[in-house]
Amino acid sequence: MNDALRDITPLVTAIDHVGIAVPDLDEAIAFYRDNFGLGATHIETNEEQGVREAMLHAPGDEDGTAIQLLAPLTPESTIGKFLDRSGPGLQQLAYRVADIDAAAKTLRDNGLRLLYPEAKQGTAGSRVNFVHPKDAGGVLVELVEPAAH
Repeated sequence: MNDALRDITPLVTAIDHVGIAVPDLDEAIAFYRDNFGLGATHIETNEEQGVREAMLHAPGDEDGTAIQLLAPLTPESTIGKFLDRSGPGLQQLAYRVADIDAAAKTLRDNGLRLLYPEAKQGTAGSRVNFVHPKDAGGVLVELVEPAAH
């Protein structure tokens, strides 16, 4: 049997969101609302990550895959540096996991590098970590364990 098709316990439970770096959060929210009908279901400032962010969803799909808009708090933040280097655009792909610590261990055991030794606080009380883009085909992969409701 092809290794890609082998029966394994799934690590990812869903695609959580796609992160897009933007220079101005309010302008970006208006753009996605006015052109695509997406609504901001959550807005917050995450000082630790150096961003002001918004999660956008299609009407009636508030638990589905989101668009996350990320605006830098300072030019020195990760998103500020990304915008300076690459301009606005796709910054990361986030996968939802049930247990971020177990997921991180599995990925490390598979030889992948994660950016943080321990998960950090993400949007709306979630826990997050990132797979190094060099280990994920050039894509910054975020792992998200949603906050308990």
